[in-house]
Amino acid sequence: MKVTEAASPFLPLCQRLFPTKLAGLSMALLKATALELAILAGHLLLYPSGITQERRTGHPLPPPDVATELPTEAKPPVVLLHGFIDNRSVFLLLRRNLAQHGRQHIESLNYSPLTCDIRTAAELLGRHVEEICERTGHERVDIVGHSLGGLIARYYVQCLGGDSHVRTLVTLGTPHSGTRVAPLMNAHPIVRQMRPGSAVIEELTGPAPGCRTQFVSFWSDLDHLMDPLETACVEHPDLLAQNVRVSGVGHLALPVHPAVATGIRQALDIEVSGPRAVSRTGGGLTVA
Repeated sequence: MKVTEAASPFLPLCQRLFPTKLAGLSMALLKATALELAILAGHLLLYPSGITQERRTGHPLPPPDVATELPTEAKPPVVLLHGFIDNRSVFLLLRRNLAQHGRQHIESLNYSPLTCDIRTAAELLGRHVEEICERTGHERVDIVGHSLGGLIARYYVQCLGGDSHVRTLVTLGTPHSGTRVAPLMNAHPIVRQMRPGSAVIEELTGPAPGCRTQFVSFWSDLDHLMDPLETACVEHPDLLAQNVRVSGVGHLALPVHPAVATGIRQALDIEVSGPRAVSRTGGGLTVA
């Protein structure tokens, strides 16, 4: 994946932020770092606009005597779920991209920044999904989760029976096997739950026979929040999953970069018609 030449204006800042590591950085990493800083600055400006929950769209189904079936070509609603200490504003560009390519019903959910338990957040997500299905008349939805949002959605799907309501779960830079980055943040309970070997991570390694949701996980070779990098891959023998490698893009850029958005659209367009519709874990595509 190619990123425009944006590194040079940010080099002095990079030198101040990473003085001991700059000598060994590749140009690709410098570009990715510059892009991350630019996205962070833009996101800080947009953050206030995403603090409140968005207005719900769609209408309840009409009474049974006048109910009509949804068109067979109607695509499921897409639910967007943000990451740790973030809100729905991170999905502004992705939401617009999906809408421009035929997704008529897209909802971005906020969970409280005070959330301290992945299980509780997953239960809340489940109630939202059921409400969306009831309101729109669809039996299932698609979910795109960034970072922690993907882990919350996976817990809902795999441990709370959410596979009956979620057709496809796309995760972006999600620590499926736990991440060791930023040990100083262990004071926060939800950060501890994202560590390798935590009770939540161990639950997700347990058996999941018959899980009906298909998983597509995007992981980046320059994701500074995934340690190790491959923790962002779904590795589970019972799950239908595809791991997509993204080159040259950092953690914050995953829900923003247009090439990743194209990959997400393609993932959401996959129709599951049987056990061979997507490959088991271990395979992988590359977005480049």
